[in-house]
Amino acid sequence: MDTDVLIVGAGPTGLMLANQLARRGVRTSIIDRHAHPARETRALGVQARTLEIYQKLGVVEQAIALGKRGDGANLWADGRRMARVPLADAGEQLSPYPYILVLGQDDNEKILGERLHDFGQSVTWNTELMAFTQTAEGVIATLRRPDGSLREVRAAYIAGCDGARSAVREQSGIGFPGAPYEQVFFVADVEASGGMVPDEVNVYLWKEGFHLMFPMRGTNHWRLVGILPEALRDRPDVRFEDVVPAVHAQAGEGLQFAACTWFSTYRIHHRSASRFREGRAFVLGDAAHIHSPLGAQGMNTGLQDAYNLGWKLALVTQGRADASLLDSYEAERMPVARRLLDTTDRGFRLVVSDSWFAGLLRTEVLARVGALAMRQPRIQRRAFRTVSQIGIEYRESALSMTQDSPPEAAPRAGDRFPWLQLRFTAQGPVQDLFAELDDLHFHLLVFGQPAPQRSEWARHDLLRMHVLPSDPVNEAQLARARIPGTSFYLLRPDGYIGLSGARVDPGIVDDYLRERLAWHYDSAQSA
Repeated sequence: MDTDVLIVGAGPTGLMLANQLARRGVRTSIIDRHAHPARETRALGVQARTLEIYQKLGVVEQAIALGKRGDGANLWADGRRMARVPLADAGEQLSPYPYILVLGQDDNEKILGERLHDFGQSVTWNTELMAFTQTAEGVIATLRRPDGSLREVRAAYIAGCDGARSAVREQSGIGFPGAPYEQVFFVADVEASGGMVPDEVNVYLWKEGFHLMFPMRGTNHWRLVGILPEALRDRPDVRFEDVVPAVHAQAGEGLQFAACTWFSTYRIHHRSASRFREGRAFVLGDAAHIHSPLGAQGMNTGLQDAYNLGWKLALVTQGRADASLLDSYEAERMPVARRLLDTTDRGFRLVVSDSWFAGLLRTEVLARVGALAMRQPRIQRRAFRTVSQIGIEYRESALSMTQDSPPEAAPRAGDRFPWLQLRFTAQGPVQDLFAELDDLHFHLLVFGQPAPQRSEWARHDLLRMHVLPSDPVNEAQLARARIPGTSFYLLRPDGYIGLSGARVDPGIVDDYLRERLAWHYDSAQSA
């Protein structure tokens, strides 16, 4: 093999996958048919779950420094502010990053590309996948190099991170059903001033559509997104000046634009691949699913696809787990994409519909109900968990196994383990759990009981055990997260709970690792 994994596409998803594999010592090659990284992009919302992943990758501080923190979102209708979603308040105990970070896709690619370089790897630009075939041993891919010559590359697996027109998906015979929305949308980077709430997202609902304003770094710098007025949809030469009257009609004449540095129009599709895997080929990100920009979910979903697949590919290519582990990628990520597509599609159709009834729902019913609902802390937290993507769960996955009968509100297998501040040793300092646990290992957390007798898994250097002491700080944190005082949780490298229960039994852990995760114990190394 020339490489273990050939990654096609160097957008955020491909770069995330390359980073996750490279940091685990997996040989990768990442190519892109373009000449250079994206310079102007539409995706710009980075959610809390993505920032948690960035923290593990060591780039979160760089991302925060480059971006603009949005602590809330404001809903406007008929020129009045109707509601505010207080992200910082709603998520302050749920994530270290209780906000949306406004950071363009181009900056995300820059950060991930530089981190990949730290691992001694880089993108091969101007290189296109022409064809590939699969064998029992791997993939044989034909690449066209910058000078037009062809090169054959052999890899164990191929990952299609190459967008909506994915060559990997098409050559794998994977369908991509769906359709475009009838509306045409516009995006603009502007210098603006007016009545919008500074440093927060502003959503303007009106009878003919909507406008979104995202705060960008810099003074009075905003990203404006909206529906192109119907009269302009068929014009090939639309300029930003042409849409200003429509924006003023909703946001008011008080909104003034001093400059526009970038303007573009585009159509949005809603599609989902019929499969996320075909043998040794995988599709991720926009190659697997595209949907409306409602809620700033698209780029983040692709990054989580890569985070989910990365640790599994590493175990398999290094001979530490059976290839059957890779079945869980599609099983876990496809339902997430389908649910997201369904919910954003239904919500987006209401937001963009041209009908008078939908316009009435937007400006009267939706705005007023939203204003009432967002006054409730419980609904605020639920909204944060959904938008931030920390609420995504894999409870139905074959990798999720819950022992006993935990309390109804307790975390269970398939959930992202809660963010806690704990003492790891008696009288020791209070530490951030997410910062303490790396994502290159499995972690067995034991609460309210002595350390279990070590068994076969103790020989495996991929698993670390933490016996948390009984302590008032720990007890308060466990109670807040509804975690039973006597319990154990086996966390996967991506922070999701694989196995949970009350009393930890070494035999159960052994069986789970061997049968559910398909670990190869004969490849274990001394811890």
